[in-house]
Amino acid sequence: MSLVEVTDLGVAFGAVRAVDGLSLRLDPGASLALVGESGSGKSTVAAALLGLHRGTGARVTGSVRVAGTDVQRASEEELRRLRGAKAAMVFQDPLSSLDPYYAVGDQIAEVYRVHARVSRRAARARAVEVLDRVGIPDAVRRSRARPHEFSGGMRQRALIAMALACGPELLIADEPTTALDVTVQAQILDLLHTLRAETGMGLLLVTHDVGVAAESADDVLVMRHGRVVERGPVAEVLGAPREPYTRELLGAVPRVDAVREAGAGAGAGAGAGAGAGAGAGAGAAAAVAAAEAVTGTESGASGAGGLPTAVQAPGAEAREVVLEARGLRREFGRGKRAFTAVDDVSVTVRRGETLGIVGESGSGKTTLGRMLVGLLEPTSGEVRFEGRARDGVHPAVQMVFQDPVSSLNPRRSVGESIADPLRARGERDEARIRERVRELLERVGLEGAHHDRYPHEFSGGQRQRVGIARALAADPRVIVCDEPVSALDVTTQAQVVALLGELQRDLGLALVFVAHDLAVVRQVSDRVAVMRRGRIVEEGPADEVYDAPRDPYTRQLLAAVPSLDPRTAAERRAARRDLAVA
Repeated sequence: MSLVEVTDLGVAFGAVRAVDGLSLRLDPGASLALVGESGSGKSTVAAALLGLHRGTGARVTGSVRVAGTDVQRASEEELRRLRGAKAAMVFQDPLSSLDPYYAVGDQIAEVYRVHARVSRRAARARAVEVLDRVGIPDAVRRSRARPHEFSGGMRQRALIAMALACGPELLIADEPTTALDVTVQAQILDLLHTLRAETGMGLLLVTHDVGVAAESADDVLVMRHGRVVERGPVAEVLGAPREPYTRELLGAVPRVDAVREAGAGAGAGAGAGAGAGAGAGAGAAAAVAAAEAVTGTESGASGAGGLPTAVQAPGAEAREVVLEARGLRREFGRGKRAFTAVDDVSVTVRRGETLGIVGESGSGKTTLGRMLVGLLEPTSGEVRFEGRARDGVHPAVQMVFQDPVSSLNPRRSVGESIADPLRARGERDEARIRERVRELLERVGLEGAHHDRYPHEFSGGQRQRVGIARALAADPRVIVCDEPVSALDVTTQAQVVALLGELQRDLGLALVFVAHDLAVVRQVSDRVAVMRRGRIVEEGPADEVYDAPRDPYTRQLLAAVPSLDPRTAAERRAARRDLAVA
């Protein structure tokens, strides 16, 4: 008997049909990855398995059976017994899923008590047990901590512990590694693999990251516009995809080992590699889609654009230095609680080049980026712009933030947000301001008519384009991009990166590209600096750092990057396990 059996599932929200005629099966102990772009219907399918659309106004048709429960016909009491006890879900954002006011252990214990009907003491003991099981160190003590006291990876582990508390037969993981750095991502994926092997539970993994699917799943189902495009064993689908869309999707995946075109120039080029055995057709499709991305195409599920490449041009060392950091140090807190986030860091950024900065969460990347922009003052050291010491924010150095939802005011139209730098420079002619905003919107591939729309009316990639337009409004010489594509699917990611490359070429911009995604950084960067614990441990031309890393930490980061080849992924997982045991 199948653990999950879905037949002809349809989910509609008003006139929008999010899922259309989807069928799938998952056997006990097996793993299936749902892969597709944002808006493809992946998360809608996952929610339907637990009956989470009930009461939302969604129209759900077809048949859904999970662990013997007919989800469509089940009573509310039957659904409560299913959720948590037989099937559990790990959501994308642990901060939204965990109550900030209660200790993590108490929240896990409460879930366990709802289903197991045990004493508070027994529930607390179970919470500590599962926290220890998912690798939370000093689980007894950390169980009393609140979510904000955990790192991003530890919060995700806590969510997995909560899901495991009742010993479910099925674990549904909805984008469980989005926005995690590569080493923490590898730890989470290894954990899911180990738990599945030891408990025999089934795993349904929802992800837009094809590499994550290759690392974690036996089978893969590719979705587009709510429909199944292709399905089969993960090695077969990723190694020799039959459908053009699957090849395009693979063509948009950045490859950490991709050979870049010599002399292509910053931001130029097309496909970043079509994945293991994806075929030559993927590169061509990616190139076409990349060209569409540069002209502003953003259809969410349209052709997949390859990432642009960047190769250090001849004479790059002689270019004008526009931004320089000397001996930057930044401390937070005082006394015994003082913490050094950045420690004696020096970097230079030249006109027209891209400096990539990589490292794990907590390595100091974002703190360094904010000091370069002037949003944080260094404890010691200095930042120089065009040879002069800079104090505070300089309009010629702008920032594109990781989360455009948080950086855009939801109560103001995007046009008003883009106009802020213009008004800050003294522009008072409203007609001229509106015309300039229209030009900027069109420059980043949006429409001038979007001026009066609000942030919630845009997709994630479109919101990031708005953030880029706002940065351009100040006529910058340098743009610092802080994780600008970390939460975007691969095709939207490629479109945003292609846009940055086009702007760099046309305007002569220097870019500082801060990211934990090593594959993306390689494709866009002339030089790369690797940060660990507030210091730069390695720096040099991108190809040198990636192809012949000198520092053990750099090698560790590269070894954690997901592979599109399931066999290579298994070998790496085994190597990490042996290293952990040793």
